[in-house]
Amino acid sequence: MKFREGDFLETLEGFIFDVKGLSHPPNKVIAYLRYVPDSSGSRMRLGVKYRKIYRLKDREDFLREKAPIYIFRSPVFNMEVQGVPLNRIKCIYNPQLKIKQLIELGVKDTVEREALEFVKLLSVKSRVPVEDMGLSGSLLVDLHNENSDIDLIVYGRENSLKVYRALGELMNEHDEVKPYNTDELAELYEFRSQDTSIPFKAFLKVEGGKKTQGKFMGRSFFIRFLHDWGEVSEKYGDKIYEPIGFCTIKAEVSDDSESIFTPCRYMVSNVQFLSGVKANPAQVKEVYSFRGRFCEQAKTGDTIRASGKLEKVTSLNGESWFRVVVGGDRGDYMIPEDLLTNL
Repeated sequence: MKFREGDFLETLEGFIFDVKGLSHPPNKVIAYLRYVPDSSGSRMRLGVKYRKIYRLKDREDFLREKAPIYIFRSPVFNMEVQGVPLNRIKCIYNPQLKIKQLIELGVKDTVEREALEFVKLLSVKSRVPVEDMGLSGSLLVDLHNENSDIDLIVYGRENSLKVYRALGELMNEHDEVKPYNTDELAELYEFRSQDTSIPFKAFLKVEGGKKTQGKFMGRSFFIRFLHDWGEVSEKYGDKIYEPIGFCTIKAEVSDDSESIFTPCRYMVSNVQFLSGVKANPAQVKEVYSFRGRFCEQAKTGDTIRASGKLEKVTSLNGESWFRVVVGGDRGDYMIPEDLLTNL
């Protein structure tokens, strides 16, 4: 079976994980813990209470104590990651099937109704078939509450670009599709600052212009754009990633064409190392993140400052280069330089 970003897995113990990326080891799925059964939890499904674990460190700490089988050292990424062995999977949740279920079986509550209305609106406006979209997050596993977000996925490069353009138009012309206002961004900042730290004014400027997030009928939404299977050539093990250490760089974005996708990538040039470990600046090719919050963070031509983990990337043919990965540590950030200097 194939697993990709946005799918959810339930283990034999009832732990619920969300899948990360599109390439996985032969006998495991790289996925991160999201919900655990807990008698004091605030989410309920089929008579069982669940607790959502937000911070990456808290997820890791829980697994180390309760179920270390779900942490393994990846020889490809040369680090410990969370993952589910195939023989521990009890159930697979598919975002595309969730939309199909809502259409065929009907919605059960306001959250499902508004999510389906949003999907249909985007489909009509963008002319992207509903079948090329999916609903992830708490809705996917029936653990949503009245305040839950709409976590939407769009599959395929062309489909993603069409929906992205449609979102921009809808935010200008549709009363129920709006970008976050200042108060909502302040709320988002408070939540994000648990594990991503940048100055508040810079956060307001960069997040305020994003189309991948906002409000529909007063409910928050976040959209992940994914490449479809036929657009992904890299398999697990085709490249080896070697962590070097943490660094801060200044660089120019030379290509932002992958900036709306998850994982997101910014090709860079004219790199300068400002602090931390160093490499040949000419060999640093990209700033990369597995986290959706770093999508739409900068445009081609922007000079950025990025702080994260320096990795050496080596392909099967022996070619090597470096990238800076942001989002794995609370101190990581990526921001246009002018937003930092003009605060």
